[in-house]
Formats: sequence, structure tokens, C-alpha cells
Amino acid sequence: MKSKLIQKSVTVTVAFVAIVVFSWWLVANPTSDFEESLPGKDNRGKGIVIEENIVIGENFERVTDNFEVLDETWPRFRGADINNISKSPVKLKDNFGAEVPKILWSLDLGEGHSGAAIYKGLVYILDYDEEARSDVLRCHSLTTGEEIWRRWYKVNIKRNHGMARTVPAVTDDFILTIGPRCHTMCVERESGNLLWGIDIEKDYQVEVPMWYTGQCPLIDDGNAIIGLGGTSLMIAVDCRTGDKIWETPNPNGWKMSHSSVVPFTFGGRKMYVYSAIGGLVAVAADGPNAGSVLWEEPAWNHSVIAPSPVCMPDGKIFLTAGYGAGSMVIQLSEENGVFSTKVLDEYAPKDGLACEQQTPIFYDGHLFGILPKDGGALRNQFVCVTPGNTKNVIWSSGKEERFGLGPFFIADNKFFILDDQAVLTILRLSTKEYTKLEQVQVIEDAHDAWAPFALADGFLVLRDSKKMVCIDMRL
Repeated sequence: MKSKLIQKSVTVTVAFVAIVVFSWWLVANPTSDFEESLPGKDNRGKGIVIEENIVIGENFERVTDNFEVLDETWPRFRGADINNISKSPVKLKDNFGAEVPKILWSLDLGEGHSGAAIYKGLVYILDYDEEARSDVLRCHSLTTGEEIWRRWYKVNIKRNHGMARTVPAVTDDFILTIGPRCHTMCVERESGNLLWGIDIEKDYQVEVPMWYTGQCPLIDDGNAIIGLGGTSLMIAVDCRTGDKIWETPNPNGWKMSHSSVVPFTFGGRKMYVYSAIGGLVAVAADGPNAGSVLWEEPAWNHSVIAPSPVCMPDGKIFLTAGYGAGSMVIQLSEENGVFSTKVLDEYAPKDGLACEQQTPIFYDGHLFGILPKDGGALRNQFVCVTPGNTKNVIWSSGKEERFGLGPFFIADNKFFILDDQAVLTILRLSTKEYTKLEQVQVIEDAHDAWAPFALADGFLVLRDSKKMVCIDMRL
């Protein structure tokens, strides 16, 4: 009898505790200590508040003045004509036999995907030094790799699939860089003397793209052309003085992408075409309305865009992006100074030419590119199509020859392709068939070899995520 009373008492007690706990659960607010997430409080987008004071270009060190002056240049992203086609007459190797490529020098870099620019025997790289917590513009000899000088400034960056990922723009007079957090710097090319800097993130309320800035800077007619996407859409700045030449409003609130600005002349007008997050836009490059929007195409709107627009002479523009975005072809038209666009085709990556990171090459009336991993049966294959029907694959590399996110370009009537592990493939340049000439490992134990190529005087500069090398490709 006593045990039954105890059992009943325990049951009543447990039931009472359960009722109390359940009642508390109903009325309690488990998020009472949470802070509401409001626009701007994550230091991104409108309302951005940057308290960090970045002194752009504040430090400089010269190591030596000795280097071999050469003739050729690869002065910016995708080369002089921004088409990834070299005009160099230097004959290049397409077969190494039992040998391995001759590496003239190698250079350890901060983790990233920033490619090189080359100017008459000098190599320019924008690096991120994790130990110094600094963006670093480095100048090295093309033939020896010896450091000539460096200019740097403190800025806090955390690893996010690499850090620095842009190619400097170089002219006879200037070097222009854009760092991972949009800090823009212009220096004198020969001396490395600082001319000016702009904190794009802070001054224009720019939301730094995911994985940091991928836009490679453009120098055109002595002006720095920068796609923004904050309080303004695009600016032109005098490289010598740092004075703003013009500024394009951004009423639609479009954002900065990883894509780079492309100069294009069509219908008697020179323009700068930019694939922003929000749409495709063209800004007048000259004339009394320089800096004003000539046309825009909001139908092209994706959250991650890395490839640049491919603008072709007949007004067709090929657009592509990764993460399932696929591709779009638009037709640009002009009548009495007024421009209009028409979407000719739009499709998923499995249905035609598409690229995730690199910009396709337009050559001899054809487009060439590597399909992304969601490209269906042709995933990761190198393919050839025509702009009139980018869904019709003329040839592909085949299921046994697949590539990744690495670069490709044309030189000496050959294609050069680098896969993720820094395996270099050389093809015969053809619009009719895929013919492999050579395939060789360049950097041992490499990964994420995504940075663009640079070539001058027969010296090929490439890198993986942590090391840059120079190969003597001369016959």
C-alpha cells in the first residue's frame, strides 16, 4: 500500500513538472538575446559603414634595378586586345617529348588566383601577403624571376577560396590594380611611385562580391575605368592626376560582379560594356554624353557572374555564367544614334556553350570555351560553336579529355589549356576538329590553377593557387 502511495506521488510530481516546463516553453522567447539583422549591419550593401582606415600604397621597397629589357607585352587581363589571342610572332613549342617544360623560375604567392601582366621584360602581380596582412603589387624580372620592387598597404583579408584574384592593367606610364576588397591603386610603371588610391568599398558603398573582387582593372585612353555597383555604376578616373572624369549613376541599385569591363565600338559609338549583378549595361566612352548609359539589358541577371561579355563585330553579345545560370545571346542594334537590344537565345548549361569562370574566345567566326560541371554529357569539355547557334557543338574534346576552371588562350596558331591541377594541354588551332598536340604536367601537386595566362617574348607565366612559374616556350 505504501509503495502505491509513493508511486502515485512520483507520478503527480512528474506531471506537475511537465506542466510547468510546457507552460514555460509556451511563453518564453528563446530569441530574446538575439540582435535583429538589419541592412548594413553586416558591413555589406547600402548603409555600409567602414571604419577601417586603409592607406592605399603607403609602403614601398626597391630591391634592384637589374633586369633584361624585352620587346613584347601582355599588358592586362586577356591581353592587349582583351580577347585572349596573342599576336606574338615568336614560335612556341608544342611537343616536349620525354622532357618536362623548362621552368625558368617559380614564385611562392599568397593563396589566390591573381594572374600576371607583362611589360617589356617585367612581370607585375597583385598578391596578398598573409603574414604582412597586406595587398602587395610585386614587380619581377620576366627572365629570372628576381624581385625588382614592391608596393603594399595593410588591409585585413580572410581566406575565402583564395584572396587576390585580379590582373593589373599596365601601360607605358601606369599600373592600375584592384585588390580583393576593391581598393584601387595607380602607380607609375617604371618607378613604382604612388599616384593615387581609391577605397571603392568605403567611398562608393560597394558590396564586395562573394570570394572578393574578380573584376580586372581597365586603362583606356589614359583613364582608369572601374565598374562599381554601389552609389554609382561606373567611373572614369584620370590615371595621372586621380581626378574623376565622369561618374555613371546607379538608379537600379545594381551590384558589382566578378566580370570585367569590356570596351566595344558599335554603331559609330565607343562604349564600355559591363555585366553587373542586376543586368548588362553599356556606358558611353566618349563624346559629350561620356559616362551616360547608352543601353541596358536587365534580362541578364544572375547572382554570380565571372566571365566577361563577348562582344562581336555584328552586334551579337554572348553572355555566360556559372552556378546553373547558363548562357544568353543578345543582338545589339543602332538606329539614328539610339541603341536597342533583343534576346536571341537563352538556355541552361547542358544545352549549349556555357562557361563558369573563364571568358570564351571569339576567333574566326567561332566561339570556344569549357563547359561547366553542370554541362550535361559535355561537362568540362572544351567545345567549338558558332555565334549564330551556340547550342550546336561543332566539335568537343570528348569524354576522355575534360578540363576544369582553368584558363585557355590562343598563341602561335595553337590553343593552350590549363586544368585545375596545372596540366598543360596544347591543341592545333582549328574550327573543324579537336587535335591534341601535347599534354604535360607543369606544377607538381598543384590545385586550383585558375589564374589567366600571360605570354610575352616566348615566356609563358601561369600559376596554381599558391605558386607562379615561368616557362620558356621558345622553340
